[in-house]
Amino acid sequence: MAIIAIGTGLAVSIAAIGGGVGMGLIGGKSVELISRRPDEGGNIRTISFITMAFIETLTIYGLLTALLLFQKIPS
Repeated sequence: MAIIAIGTGLAVSIAAIGGGVGMGLIGGKSVELISRRPDEGGNIRTISFITMAFIETLTIYGLLTALLLFQKIPS
């Protein structure tokens, strides 16, 4: 019972930390690249937003996993 609660917390926290780090790296590198090549700013921004959407999807999967594990905890 306690191991399910620990797994629930780990699923959410690891997904959130990984998503936050990934989005931060992508944001920083895209700003750096746009400053080097301002003429390609629109394309870089579009690709960055699509990639961030994929990362956010993985974070939502972590939340979904945590919710499914939380339902298994007996009351």
